[in-house]
Amino acid sequence: MILQQITVLGATGSIGVSTLDVVARHPERYSVFALSGNTKVSVLAEQCRKHRPRYAVVMDDDTAVHLRGLLATLDTPIEVLVGTDALCAVSSDSEVDIVMAAIVGAAGLMPTLAAVNANKKVLLANKESLVMAGHLFMQALKSSSAVLLPIDSEHNAIFQCLPQNKHDLSAIGVSKLLLSASGGPFRGWSADQMKNVTPEQACAHPNWSMGNKISVDSATLMNKGLELIEACWLFDMPADQVEIVVHPQSIIHSLVQYIDGSVIAQLGNPDMRTPIAHALAWPERIDSGVKDLDLFDVSLLEFERPNFADFPCLELACESARIGLDAPAVLNAANEIAVQAFLDRRIGFTQIADVVKESLSNAIFSEPRSLIAVQESDTKARSFAAAYVSRIES
Repeated sequence: MILQQITVLGATGSIGVSTLDVVARHPERYSVFALSGNTKVSVLAEQCRKHRPRYAVVMDDDTAVHLRGLLATLDTPIEVLVGTDALCAVSSDSEVDIVMAAIVGAAGLMPTLAAVNANKKVLLANKESLVMAGHLFMQALKSSSAVLLPIDSEHNAIFQCLPQNKHDLSAIGVSKLLLSASGGPFRGWSADQMKNVTPEQACAHPNWSMGNKISVDSATLMNKGLELIEACWLFDMPADQVEIVVHPQSIIHSLVQYIDGSVIAQLGNPDMRTPIAHALAWPERIDSGVKDLDLFDVSLLEFERPNFADFPCLELACESARIGLDAPAVLNAANEIAVQAFLDRRIGFTQIADVVKESLSNAIFSEPRSLIAVQESDTKARSFAAAYVSRIES
């Protein structure tokens, strides 16, 4: 068996940690080429000690100095690189076979595109790449021989429920994609009840262990809206043929409905190692370390319609999907600013939606024809959102 080299972008986040857990279970299959991290320097150093990559990438010089010091004490001679160009380099290196794109937010766009352009097997956990630049991203994919495999449990589930190598879903009788949503920690709460929610409460997801940003997105249901936009691009489906179903147990990860009345679902325990292992080995299957699903233990599966009135971020994301153009990029940029402001206790939980709504209302949408245009839309939206946050504070 040929050893495959893997670069893990965002190694210290929950997806990166789960990826390295699966990789470590199969040393005969996978070897780590590069790891990247941001602020969790001690975690990255320990990962380097254990997995012995050729490179470690961080985003600034001070962090690089800190990491080099830690690696020296651990007697781990690994080359430390700095910046976005370095991320792109370790994603496109000729020796790399697989790239796990798990950097959270807009920062993941450039290295993920670099991996696509270099014809890699790309495991996509960075939904913002498609939310921000879906048209350009899918164009790049079609122009390359890269293989794109979704890692979000919902999109991976849909992928598993579809026939292999079938790109025109209407031609094979698909009528609708059903994205499952846990409902987050505030399922059943009213907007009034959520006004005084703290960052600690918002980050306490009932089913999944995730970083702070994505946990807040899951609490506002923005994450599900971003996933809807991602699903439209991944599976070439219009927004009105993607439906969100609240399923609190997170056992059914998503479903595909066919015109003959069939609905095919993918089930499993809520553990990201399952979609990661599926994508790593595809089209084969490997052990993920996840406990077998016991249906007798689960017993009850519930389903509800989403509450758009009390979770306006979801409605804003769905509307952005319907608008298209650069509306999703504006949505994403404003949301990143608003979520960070909430985590910094500058604005309230329900004001996240206010920041995003005002940013969308202020924008004049256009079709981004280049990455520069995408970045301009992103920059403008961030600037407006940051100013609006300051107005809320004052």
